[in-house]
Amino acid sequence: MKKKTVEYGKYGYIFIAPFFLVFLVFQLYPLLYTFFLSFVEYKDKNGKMFGPKFNGLGNYLDIIREKDFTTNSWRYLDTYPLNAIKNTIIMWVCNFIPQILLSLLLAAWFTDTTVKLKGQGAFKVLMYLPNIITASSIAVLFYQLFDINGPITLTLKHMGILDNDYNLMEHAAPTIGLIAFMQFWMWYGNTMITLIAGILGINPSLYEAAMVDGASSKQQFFQITLPLLKPILQFTLVTSAIGGLQMFDIPSLFNVSNGIGGPNRASETIAMQIREYGFVSKNYGKAASASIVLFIITLIISLVFFALTKDREPKQKHAVVK
Repeated sequence: MKKKTVEYGKYGYIFIAPFFLVFLVFQLYPLLYTFFLSFVEYKDKNGKMFGPKFNGLGNYLDIIREKDFTTNSWRYLDTYPLNAIKNTIIMWVCNFIPQILLSLLLAAWFTDTTVKLKGQGAFKVLMYLPNIITASSIAVLFYQLFDINGPITLTLKHMGILDNDYNLMEHAAPTIGLIAFMQFWMWYGNTMITLIAGILGINPSLYEAAMVDGASSKQQFFQITLPLLKPILQFTLVTSAIGGLQMFDIPSLFNVSNGIGGPNRASETIAMQIREYGFVSKNYGKAASASIVLFIITLIISLVFFALTKDREPKQKHAVVK
């Protein structure tokens, strides 16, 4: 008589089913619907919703062109969405590069056994604290500090660094620089903790062997730490790119007027532009196409990071038989 066996594998599907149901309803379906909306005209016309009506690449063309009603002609490559994309990339680069470099330096410093820094826990907590504060609080705080009557602005004026009638919020460079600094200040501690965890996962015997061979801390970092840290560094680069290119909360609260990033849209990001299309003008087709463009830009940058950080096998030289 054949012995009856219990199949436990089916219970595993029950446990993972909630994740897939949530993913299908709240992630996959909205993603596919966004792709659909990007190819249709679906917007508010005189208080009534028009569409959805298929218009091909019309929404994507509207991103790179705008109608100049004074001359009744099309103006190309000088549009609000492209300007928002440019602003987003500039602010992300200004925050991303120093964030990665400083986080790598601090991670290597805190994990270097020869330094033996005292009170490492306190330093790590202090550096991670800005990540706990909400972005809205940071944006409001910095706005009050650097406003025309803010304490830092007044201090710089009393020191003669700024003119008495100078307003930081009316100039593009200080606004972009402050937003990039806020993003950097919020996230460098989180990136540092991630890199520290990656370095601590490297086998200590490799460093001990390197020290026996007389390798310096600099040689250990570039020859052992960086090559073995590539998977964690790859994760950090990609997630930083995704989060940085989608920045919304700080730019939308720091220096805005009627929902427009000041001065003169200089600090307006693509996420703010998507919100303007979707919730203000209710042009859902154009908002969806801008979202897809942001998705493509993020994908391209992520693929570049993957290509730069992937392991390359050394090319084998074939022996020449004479």
